Amino acid sequence: MTVSSKYLCNSLSKKMSVTFMDDLCCCTKYLASLRMSETIQDYDREAELALQRLTTGEVDINQLTNTWAKTYSETTLEHARPEEPSWDEDFAEVYHELIHSPASDTLLNLEHNYFVSVSELISERDMELKKLQERQATEMDKVMQELGKTMTDQDVNAVASQHFDAQQVLENKWANELKQVTHIQKQEYQEWVIKLHQDMQNPNNSTINEEIKVQPSQLTEESEPGVRLYEEQRQLEESFTIHLGAQLKTMHNLRLVRADVLDFCKHRRHGSRGTKLRRLQTALSLYSSSLCGLVLLVDNRVNSYSGIKRDFATVSKECTDFHFPRLEEQLEVVQQVMLYARSQTSKHKDQPEVPRNGSSCEDKNQNVEKNSSNILPGEFYISRHSNLSEVHIVFHLCVDDNVRSGNITAREPAIMGLRNILKVCCTHDVTNITIPLLLVHDMSEEMTIPWCLRRAELVFKCVKGFMMEMASWDGGISRTVQFLVPQSISEEMFYQLSNMLPQIFRVSSTLTLTSKR
Repeated sequence: MTVSSKYLCNSLSKKMSVTFMDDLCCCTKYLASLRMSETIQDYDREAELALQRLTTGEVDINQLTNTWAKTYSETTLEHARPEEPSWDEDFAEVYHELIHSPASDTLLNLEHNYFVSVSELISERDMELKKLQERQATEMDKVMQELGKTMTDQDVNAVASQHFDAQQVLENKWANELKQVTHIQKQEYQEWVIKLHQDMQNPNNSTINEEIKVQPSQLTEESEPGVRLYEEQRQLEESFTIHLGAQLKTMHNLRLVRADVLDFCKHRRHGSRGTKLRRLQTALSLYSSSLCGLVLLVDNRVNSYSGIKRDFATVSKECTDFHFPRLEEQLEVVQQVMLYARSQTSKHKDQPEVPRNGSSCEDKNQNVEKNSSNILPGEFYISRHSNLSEVHIVFHLCVDDNVRSGNITAREPAIMGLRNILKVCCTHDVTNITIPLLLVHDMSEEMTIPWCLRRAELVFKCVKGFMMEMASWDGGISRTVQFLVPQSISEEMFYQLSNMLPQIFRVSSTLTLTSKR
């Protein structure tokens, strides 16, 4: 075949392909126009039938016009009802304005006075319960000595039942009293804050200075020797500044802290170093875009009856929350949402699920059906607080006994739960988050040095990956991540973990400038 014939064949093939594409486009346009015309004809037929029913009286014209008017008013913004002012929102704005004014010291002193009064009431409760338990223990010892002589097993059970009932009556009595006291405190506090704000709006009011100074300061910086020793023991920490990202780098602050997880929640009844500053910082950022969060590892039951949940509930009751509902009320809402969510997911059982950690989906569904109020490992619920020392939000992350084993991977539900928590932090202005580095709050015998190093390396690497994802979630906002290790960990182990962190994260190098003479 000559060159000219090849050229002719190529040109013909190109023309044929172009012609074919043109014909295809024309055919497509024709089908689209035909489909559109048929759709319009269907609409016309339905409209004619509707008009025919209207003219024959099959449809009530008044009912039709009312339905149209209601639909139009509900779907257009110009007819929407203005939002009614909320007491919580109004109080939040008033408090945020006052805490950033000269009245901040007065607010903190008043809150501390309320905290002291509640702490004294709790001390009285604990003392009365202790006396009751001691009295019951003495009585039970006497009954056990007479067992087999003048007492039978039924008598012992009856005495034990009486003791249990007496404890329940006493605990309920104190619980009701504490609930009443905190309710009164919250009402008085909110009314006083609103009144103070109204008085400060009047520049001619001469009693403002007296109102601001009405509460004497009790937040002294002097501390008892025992409290100071405790603070020094807790203050074992290392801080790092890192940069993450390939092109657009974001600076973050990392801290490795050895402390008890509840130390971030407890208020000190007696003043200690930094107590007033921590209270002020927490109050200033309560209604801001710089919230502080804490990850608390819990079991699968949404309550506060045992373990770390009971200890946390005890701490939250020591100080009245003037802004958010009590912890029990928040947990009740979580339980209701949980039941609703489980009822919705049960409607989609036909959808296939991927097995996880060797457990079949059938076993997983059976466990959920047994108690739909329980949560699964990796799931978490959130509680809001204004009465904790350094925390505004607590993420209650569900974990199981598998976190104590040494063979977990990056797909572990607890690890994926941390990823979801960090995503919530990005979308809800939580810029400071405290994470249990070892995914446990207490050390045990199986947690050897190699176990701790492997677990810390896994969590460090996973959190680093999650933090790099943050740039796509929030645009690259600087955050502070605190890695928390249990209080009982040794100093040697702590510093080994501290040396590991710069090897995984890209730590900023310092530059020392000296002047030439």
